[in-house]
Amino acid sequence: MSTERDAGPGRSPGFLLWRATLRWQREITTALKTMGLTHVQFALLVDLWWFDSQGVRPSQRELAEHATVDVMMTSQVVRVLEVKGLLGREDDPADMRKKVLVITDEGRRLAERAAGVVENVDREFFKVAGEHNALIDVLEQLAGVN
Repeated sequence: MSTERDAGPGRSPGFLLWRATLRWQREITTALKTMGLTHVQFALLVDLWWFDSQGVRPSQRELAEHATVDVMMTSQVVRVLEVKGLLGREDDPADMRKKVLVITDEGRRLAERAAGVVENVDREFFKVAGEHNALIDVLEQLAGVN
């Protein structure tokens, strides 16, 4: 009788999830590199694009929290995105001591294009799971999204 322990790490769900995640990240990184973005830059830029579509100008901390990215990492990445001309900082009209982030037209165009590229990578990567499937439901539960 075979036990889960006999199967070795190759059948461990955690090990397989880790390996799948690393492979997915490599594919996303490769696709985004052609656009001059890292994965974290993409995540923050697309989140800022989403805020913009809602008519919201978030603070750096609000962007970090929404994107679930470390605040210090967000600070560094925001500086890079600002130098690239993809976002800017403005005084918050409600609190002049606070700065809010504003996506530029160039940032908006790049975010839209990059989102399409990432959606294509996701579609190709996850096609082995079939059409809307239990994988998405399980991943939502594991991620604590639902």
